[in-house]
Amino acid sequence: YFVKVAWAWTFWLLLPFIAVTTYQFAESKFLYGPMKSILTVLRRLSALLVGTAVWYICTGLFMYVENLTGMCSPADKLSEPHRLYATKQECHQDNGIWNGFDISGHCFLLSYCALMIVEEMAVLEGLSVDQNSKLRVVINGLFVSLCFLTMIWVFMFLCTAVYFHDFSQKLLGVLIGLSAWYGTYRFWYLKAFSPGLPLPNVPLSSKKYSYSR
Repeated sequence: YFVKVAWAWTFWLLLPFIAVTTYQFAESKFLYGPMKSILTVLRRLSALLVGTAVWYICTGLFMYVENLTGMCSPADKLSEPHRLYATKQECHQDNGIWNGFDISGHCFLLSYCALMIVEEMAVLEGLSVDQNSKLRVVINGLFVSLCFLTMIWVFMFLCTAVYFHDFSQKLLGVLIGLSAWYGTYRFWYLKAFSPGLPLPNVPLSSKKYSYSR
């Protein structure tokens, strides 16, 4: 159940983290005014809307593929004629077992969420916050929470890899998760008309983390 709502956990932790760090960076480093800083925050927060769309479309696609490729093995009811089932849900309603190609939504979502969290935390490079300010406490709390959440996602990814699905289903799920990350943070977000990369708009691969203390 925790994994099934993985995007919700990721979304609600990244939302304040992106908002606070982006606003602080825009004001302190880029010297933006309040209005431009808010617009910058809204632009960066749209990355969460993109992530929500990726999650919704991909999980819907996985269900479609499973329904398209599957067939139902109904429970033994000798007195009733066998019927055709169009979807997995119909099959389960009659206590049947649906056998289809079930792309691992867990492998897709956990890999995508972990990569997205790491990308967004790259903003901490060069972010200067007063040692004794309440804002620093908030940012540190969100940072630790996101690190802990990423550890949970990695652990649950390993559990999924060991106990669930077959190899091809897991591999395809991971490849789709990696493609979603690469297509956004390594391609689309480099363009002008996009949510953009975390400030200061430098790809993660060229960064060295040095959160100012």
